[in-house]
This record gives sequence, structure tokens and C-alpha cells, in this order.
Amino acid sequence: MQVRARLAARAAAAYRATQAEPQRARIVVEAERISALNDAPERRGDYVLYWMQQSQRARCNPALEVAVAAANRLRLPVLVAFVLFAPPPRAQLRHYAFMCEGLEETARELQERGCGFVLRRGEPLAQLLELAQDAALVICDHGYLQPQQAWRVALARQAGRRVLRVEGDVVVPVRLASTRAEVAARTLRPKLARLRDGFLAPLPAVHPKISAARLRLGGTPEPGELLRLPARLALATEAGAVESFHGGYHEARRRLRQFVSRRLPGYRAARLLPGEPQVSTLSPYLHFGQISPVEVALTVRGARAAAAERGAFLEELIVRRELAANFVDFNPQYARYAGLPAWARQTLAQHAQDAREWCYGYEQLAAARSHDPYWNAAMREMRATGFMHNYMRMYWGKKVLEWSASPPEAHALLLRLNNSYFLDGRDASSYANVGWVFGLHDRPWPQRPLFGTVRYMNAAGLRRKTDIERYVSRWGG
Repeated sequence: MQVRARLAARAAAAYRATQAEPQRARIVVEAERISALNDAPERRGDYVLYWMQQSQRARCNPALEVAVAAANRLRLPVLVAFVLFAPPPRAQLRHYAFMCEGLEETARELQERGCGFVLRRGEPLAQLLELAQDAALVICDHGYLQPQQAWRVALARQAGRRVLRVEGDVVVPVRLASTRAEVAARTLRPKLARLRDGFLAPLPAVHPKISAARLRLGGTPEPGELLRLPARLALATEAGAVESFHGGYHEARRRLRQFVSRRLPGYRAARLLPGEPQVSTLSPYLHFGQISPVEVALTVRGARAAAAERGAFLEELIVRRELAANFVDFNPQYARYAGLPAWARQTLAQHAQDAREWCYGYEQLAAARSHDPYWNAAMREMRATGFMHNYMRMYWGKKVLEWSASPPEAHALLLRLNNSYFLDGRDASSYANVGWVFGLHDRPWPQRPLFGTVRYMNAAGLRRKTDIERYVSRWGG
């Protein structure tokens, strides 16, 4: 508790330090979400710059509200900047199409609210440093993956003015909840339980006092421009745009309302039935920051469903999702086989020479050409929709471990498939989910061939626990 108190006090001091007139300031965001990334002062400037990256939304966005509150205090407009950097290798059309649908909506809502919005393309740091030169203060949201963290550190080091980071895509700030890598949900759950109610509060929107209409900056997109942008990028089309998901806050909100009214009752048992999925389908929207997890949690907590159903969903949304954030934040090798638990790597190594009845490479797996109709159905769902029912994700991953030449090769194959086809690929939860296949956040189980003491899943379990034949009839091809 002393560590948490120090963190909270430090965050509160950083917040107060940005306010020249604290008696007039309207504090709309919990101070523990805010951290100063440097000791530079505020400067005279033309605007308050908010670098939007992780929180790609205009509503329930703590970083945006901090920027508006600071701009009102300084009598300046808010400029929101999104930097589209060069697509990484094997970046897929479906990810950029979904993201740009959300950004088109976000840009329009920001401009209607009186904030400026610019889209820049290129290396993020160079673009942001250029925009920061005319900013009084820079606000950024919080990303947990290594490139996201490195960009923010470099920006704070070189910006020459104060840079604040606001953590708005988890319920409880990750390093307030824990100061170490947690071994399992059971160790993080009580820590979150003590803190989460203090962060489950509606976030009111503050109206900018100074309109950004007078700002004349290159990069303001025309209506519809963001929707057309993916077609002009050098993107892989192996995983094309999907019809089953459309990006943006309003679509996320529609899915949330539908889930609460139709699927949350009975969720605890029905979530294991992939043939008639009773899940929220919100993971792509949370991955791109198009909806706030706090808004989702408040909506579910206020629903009429039984407490057990609400609790089961909040366990997934808060405990499991924030366990994944804890994993990538504290483990610099989260994307590598070496980042998995030592006990799991040891037992898998002891069984690495066990005979494998089946062995497949990437091309066969990506084409859903295995001997297993259940696995093939799961892969076809992922190829067609960018989504896979969570229970099938577990089976899908375990089979790749069973069918690969070695555990490290299985890990690389799963990450490549995951990051290519899932709309929520390259997410903290994705890295943790792949890690779980190999024993992350799990415990040793009885010994068996190939897996050692890592948990095993088989087709008989699918047939016993789920409506798997109904699922295959839908996705079997």
C-alpha cells in the first residue's frame, strides 16, 4: 500500500504542477492515471497538443479530457494529432481498414467539438517533434507495447516542453495495481478488487473554450479521406477487409448495448458455446481504443442481468485483460519464446523429441488444411471475420503447439497467424493468449507426451464441453 500511495502522490503532484490556476481547474480525470514523462516546463504556444495513438476515440477518453482542461486553463485550442507510420512487415489491409473507419468517425466528432485534428504520415517521433514546437504542452495516451513506450520516452526527452502521459485504456492503472509481473489471475485479482471501484466512474466531457478552427495546419483530412486511405498504402491483402466488423465508437457502443440486452443473461455458461456465440465481440474495439473499458464496465455493471453473469464478464474485461497488460509492461520479452515461464520452457524442452503424428507449416495452417475439422473451422472463422470464439482460440493454439516441429517454432507460427488475421492482433491480450498456450499464467498439469506438464486440450473435450458440430456446420467450409 505504501508503494501505491507514493505512486498516487507522485501522479497527483504531476497533475497539479501543470495547473497555474488550480482553484479554477476542473479535474475530470483521476490523478493516478496521469504521469509526467519529463521535468520540462510548459511553454508559450499556439495550442495544446494531444498525440492520439492508443485511445482512438473522442468519447470517454481521459487523455483528451486532460488536454481540453489544460487548453482551457491556458486559453488555447486543442490540436489532436494521429501519426500513421510506415506499415510493419506483413501489415494487413483488414487492420488498417478497421482502424481508419474508426478514425474517420473520431476526426469528425473532434472537429464538431471544437478540437483540431491532423493526420500525419511518417516516422512518429519526427512528426510529433515538429508539431510539438508550437505546442505549450504535450499530452499522450498510454501504450504498453515496447515501440509505444519507446516513442513516448523519446518524445519526452526531445520535446523541450512538458509531456504528460494519461493511462485511459485500462480500468486500474497497471503499475498502481501491481509493481511486478503477476504469475496468474489469482495473484492480480485481489489487487484489482481493492482498487477498481475507485476508477469506475463516468467521465464528463469538457467543452473547449477556444475553438481550433483558426489553426491552419497541413494534414487535416477531408471527409471520407480516411476511409480511402488504406487502399493507397502498401499493405498485404492476405487478410483483406472484413464485412462482419466495422470500426468506430458508435458501432462498438451498438454491440455493447446488444450484448447487455441479449447475451449477458446466461453469459457465464453460454460463453463456452462457439456454435451460437454469446460473447460481446468488443475485443477489436478495445484493441484500437475505440471504446473505453471503463464505459464497457459501467454499462455491464448497471445491467439487469444476474450478478454472477455480470461478474463473469467483468472478470474477463478487467482481471484477464489487465493481467495481459501487466505481462507486456513488465516482461520485455513478451513477444519471444524466451519470455515464457521457465518451468514451461523446461518441460516442453524435455519433450521436444517426442514423436509427432502430424506436423504442419505456416502455409498449410493459414489455408486451414489440417486433418482436424474443428481446427480448420476455427481457422476459417478467423480468416473470414478477423475474430475467433475465445474457447476455440485456446484449442486452436494448443493444436499448433502439438503439430509444430518444436515449441519455439510453434510460438513463432502462432504469433504470425495471430498478428496477420485477428483484428485485435499485436495486442497485449494477444501476446498473453499465445503465451497461455505454452503455460503463461497457468500451472503445471499431469505429464503427457509433447506437452510435458503444460495444459493439453483435445477434440474429445470440445465435444464434451461445447456445441462443436454446430460450430463446424457454420465454419467448416
